Amino acid sequence: MPTRCRKGGPLIQSPFRHKYQHPDYCGYPGFDVYCDDKNDTVLVLPNSVKVIVIKIKYVSQLVHLYNPGICFFQKLPFLNLSVYPFHFVDMSDIDDYNLFNCSVRQSDPYNSISCLGDSSNFIYAIPSDYDFDTFDLTSCTSVHKISSVPRYIFHETDLHLAWSEPACGLCERRGQRCNLKNYTRGHQIQCIDKVKTNPGGSNQPLIPGATLGSVLVVTILAALLLLYRSIRVDKENELKIEKFLQDYRALKPTRFSYSDVRRITNQFSEKLGEGGYGIVYKGKLSNEINVAVKVLNNSKGNGEEFVNEVGTIGRIHHINVVRLVGFCAEGFRRVLVYEFLPNDSLEKFIFQAGLNRNSLGWPKLQDIALGIAKGIEYLHQGCDQQILHFDIKPHNILLDHNFIPKICDFGLAKLCSKEQSAVTMTAARGTMGYIAPEVLSSTFGRVSYKSDVYSFGMLLLEMVGGRKNVDHEANRSQVNFPQWIYNHLNVGEDLWQIIEQEEERSIARKLSIVGLWCIQWHPTDRPSMKVAVQMLEGDGHNLDMPPNPFPATNVSSSAAAIRGRQYQNALPLILESD
Repeated sequence: MPTRCRKGGPLIQSPFRHKYQHPDYCGYPGFDVYCDDKNDTVLVLPNSVKVIVIKIKYVSQLVHLYNPGICFFQKLPFLNLSVYPFHFVDMSDIDDYNLFNCSVRQSDPYNSISCLGDSSNFIYAIPSDYDFDTFDLTSCTSVHKISSVPRYIFHETDLHLAWSEPACGLCERRGQRCNLKNYTRGHQIQCIDKVKTNPGGSNQPLIPGATLGSVLVVTILAALLLLYRSIRVDKENELKIEKFLQDYRALKPTRFSYSDVRRITNQFSEKLGEGGYGIVYKGKLSNEINVAVKVLNNSKGNGEEFVNEVGTIGRIHHINVVRLVGFCAEGFRRVLVYEFLPNDSLEKFIFQAGLNRNSLGWPKLQDIALGIAKGIEYLHQGCDQQILHFDIKPHNILLDHNFIPKICDFGLAKLCSKEQSAVTMTAARGTMGYIAPEVLSSTFGRVSYKSDVYSFGMLLLEMVGGRKNVDHEANRSQVNFPQWIYNHLNVGEDLWQIIEQEEERSIARKLSIVGLWCIQWHPTDRPSMKVAVQMLEGDGHNLDMPPNPFPATNVSSSAAAIRGRQYQNALPLILESD
């Protein structure tokens, strides 16, 4: 029989049914509701998305829902109406949206989702058909994609849905009630008079009294089973929501205690890698959130500089910069907790031998190079302070599950004002083979963001050289790959004949030329990272050959100079003192 959760509440009748009071045949699949402890009528949408039913219009087959939470968008990623009988009322306003987390407030026409942001993070929903080139998204990270939803859903707590099947509106317009045929939860319905209690027209009870007790027992057991399953699904959904909020609200890094670190890493049981900086372990914040925990060797100082640096790096939010989840500065212990990236470092792929050398392919290498360039450009121009990394190399480029590159390891980074054209250093920093000449000696110029450009150029050329056989004759003459490739490109030789596809040959040539521009000996001759990004995004056929990036002009002296740069200990470290 029809019922309500409270006086004035929506009437619960077919195709809806009270899941704890009505037998299965009283309702249609997907239309189950129940009364909560506040006597609200609750409808459970797919993946345990719970909403309160405000009104049900059985004639027009519409249902008005309300989200009791602060932000309906928190539940949106788990809502999939394609497997449910309901659909949005106004289908003309349906669109796909890309979600961005921005560290700088944006102007219209963005849809701001204020309930997910805070004072330093702003969440925006942008329609997929917008021209993204017209917006400045350098301070934004793409975090999620929502498909086929109306625009109002980002701002309102109410939701209006309709259903087409079962077509109970026909019965309601006749003054009758909708029921399923033959007491089955199938798809066939019939209209019955509202004064009758069964489809046959009899006023006798639907269930004989002799069997009422057994049916009640079965109903109670089924209700208890459904309640147990509902509670379990609710727990799983809470974990999903927590993960969603942690991933997309991008809050500031958490400060962990050392005991927290031990728990997260399961007593440091799974080691991912080890280097001069310390040891990296795999950890878990929950069953679904893995992290990389870097335990640093440095035990000097009281931790204040470490915490200040973490506070600065922790505000970096870019798709091509690894995200700092948290840190620990407890006594002499220093720990950094980063997002876990399953595909390890770029070094693992570009220096492979044998048949695995082309495992990524040239188009993917180009995407990776462009991502790295955008990440460095963000460090130089997208943050409140300019961040100079000083250790750009394949080992410090991590790859996520989609092979999106993320710059990591800011242990040598230096912060400075964007207005500074140069920085003062008391000692050289970086890794041999990637260090710009001016970092080693002020004779070659002032240290600036152009030093990172040089390192990026060396990385680009290693991406190219690691995937192509080296000229053995050039090897015997002690000329390394950057010198070798410049000599051949300068005379117009086609170095990529072994690559079958013309498009891939073009990519290899473009990466090589951009790399040679970036390793120009004098900093003023190198492009900015913004220009490097434009070069990588453009047509490689329109790129001009750069000047000779090596200081010597004849082959023998050039080879000697390259050997000096290849084995950087041949140059003395000269301290700067401005």
